[in-house]
Amino acid sequence: MLNELIEKRKKILAESETHKEKRNELNALASTYARQRNQLNAQTREFVEEAQKNKELRDQHNEQVQSLKDERNDYNDRANAIFEEIDAFKKEHGSIKTRGIKELQKQIEYMEFRQQTEVISNDKERELIDKIKQLKAAVREQEFELEQNKEMRTKLQDARDLRKQASDIHARVTEMAELAQQHHDLMVECYRKADKSREEADEAHRQFVEAQEAADAEHNLFISNQKELRDYDKVIGGLRKKTKKTKITKEDKAVRKEAERVFQLFRGGEKLKTDDILLLQRAKLI
Repeated sequence: MLNELIEKRKKILAESETHKEKRNELNALASTYARQRNQLNAQTREFVEEAQKNKELRDQHNEQVQSLKDERNDYNDRANAIFEEIDAFKKEHGSIKTRGIKELQKQIEYMEFRQQTEVISNDKERELIDKIKQLKAAVREQEFELEQNKEMRTKLQDARDLRKQASDIHARVTEMAELAQQHHDLMVECYRKADKSREEADEAHRQFVEAQEAADAEHNLFISNQKELRDYDKVIGGLRKKTKKTKITKEDKAVRKEAERVFQLFRGGEKLKTDDILLLQRAKLI
C-alpha cells in the first residue's frame, strides 16, 4: 500500500511541476502582452496630443484667414466704391460705352481663379489666358482715357492702390488657408493613427486577459496538486512511522529473547563476554 501511495505521489508531483511550468510561461506571455498594450496606449496618447496640436494650429490659421479676408474685403469694397464713382463719371460724360472697369476687374479675377484652381486642357487654358489678356487690355484702354481727366486719374490711382493692397492680402489669405489645410490633414492622419494603435492596444489587452486567466487556471491546478501532495505526505509519513515502529517492536522482542537465553546461561555459571553484557544491558536485564 505504501509503495502504491508513493507512486501516486510521484505522478501528482509531476502534474504539479507541469502546471507550474505552464503557469510561469503564461504569466511571462501575459507580461509581454501587457507591455505591448502599455506601449500602444502611450503611442495612442502621443498621436492624440499631436492631433490636438495640429487642430489648434489649424484653428489659429483659419482665424487668421477670416481676419485677413475681412481686411481684404474692406480694401476691395473701398476700391469698388471708387470704381462706381468712375463708372458714374463715364456715364455722365458718355466717354466710354463699354462695360465698366469694376465689372471687367471682377471677370479678370474670376478667370484667374479658374486658371489657378481648375484642371483644364492646354487648349482651354490658352483660350482662358487670351480672354484675360483681352479684358486687361480693355481695362487699360478705359484707364488711359480716364487718366486724361486729372480727377479721374487720382481716383484710378487710389483704386489701383486699394486693389494692390487687397491682392497682397489675398496672397496671405491663400498662404494661411494652405497652412490650415496642411494642419487639418496632419490632424486627420494623427487621429487615424491613434485609432489604429488604440485597436491594437485593445487586441493586446484581450490577449493579456486571456493569457492571465489561463495562467490563473494553471496556478489553481498547481495549488490543488500541492494540497494533494501535503495530504499524501501526511498519509505516507504516518505509514512509514507505523512500519518503523512495528519493525522496532519485532527487533526488541528478538533482542529480549536472546538476552534471556544468555542470562539463563549466566545463571547456570557460564562467563559473559563483552557482547553478552551489552546485550543484557540493552534488554535491561542488568
